[in-house]
Amino acid sequence: MHHTRGVTWNETPMAGWKHTYSGKVRDLFVPDLDALGGAHPLGDVVLVVASDRISAYDHALDPAIADKGRVLTSLSLWWFAQIADIVDNHVVSTEVSQSPADGLVPPAVAGRAMICKRLDMFPIECVVRGYLTGSGLAEYRAAQAAGLPGQVCGVELPDGLTDGSKLPTPIFTPATKAEIGDHDENITFAQAAERVGDEAAAALRDLTIAVYERAEEIARSRGIILADTKLEFGIDPATGGIVLGDEVLTPDSSRFWPADEWEPGRAQPSFDKQFVRDWLTSAESGWDKSGDVPPPSLPADVVERTRTRYLEAYERLTRSALA
Repeated sequence: MHHTRGVTWNETPMAGWKHTYSGKVRDLFVPDLDALGGAHPLGDVVLVVASDRISAYDHALDPAIADKGRVLTSLSLWWFAQIADIVDNHVVSTEVSQSPADGLVPPAVAGRAMICKRLDMFPIECVVRGYLTGSGLAEYRAAQAAGLPGQVCGVELPDGLTDGSKLPTPIFTPATKAEIGDHDENITFAQAAERVGDEAAAALRDLTIAVYERAEEIARSRGIILADTKLEFGIDPATGGIVLGDEVLTPDSSRFWPADEWEPGRAQPSFDKQFVRDWLTSAESGWDKSGDVPPPSLPADVVERTRTRYLEAYERLTRSALA
């Protein structure tokens, strides 16, 4: 077993690939060049595997949510196709291996893995918000409590907004990339530019908003509100171009709300980890969110309702059943 930043990966034989990193949800593998004759046939690539792990409040939880990895991968692939004219993405192949020597996706992780270009990732999270909630709402209220105009990441917003309010226009609200167990920190556009340069920061802002606006329109046509989303970009070393990486527009990286249940002024029903978060903060779980003790195992009904919600998000957005 590998233990990486508090996340455990139960090793599965992956001929042609070597495990290199485990995040809260994804595992990363690099080609086993010795087994592949010194080079991968698709070039400088990595294998990104979405696990069925679920995380909340910066903890990886037990048990896993069946089919979650397939939902995240399949939905990301679907979205990449919807926004291909806006920005290139990092996917090279999802073809399943017929032989360890071909370096393709191992059968053990078929359906939840992508072979991707290796990118030089930008050290910021690219967040765009079309509605006010979560950390954005907390920042807005904190500014007002300090006698300042309500604002998020330095972007001034109108008075009178509440939880779930639609913003006049989508806003770019970048964040730092946190280590596992830590929180992302919202930063201003100027702080983002200090990290990546003025030209890159402007390009990332424009791409992030363009992706959001396309996705928001598509989601709305399916009866779903895309409240906000987080994107990650990198530079393709071969071309020098900006490329969209990681996952995109999934329930793990975005807030999706049923449009017919949207009601500003309260927490919105969502297609993500709502059942998990609600249970963890309930008296039934007995867990102290502010303490040092890891969360307890999730009950079976919470696991199943969460699985159903992920599948529903995929089916409503793509208008197809998960293969």
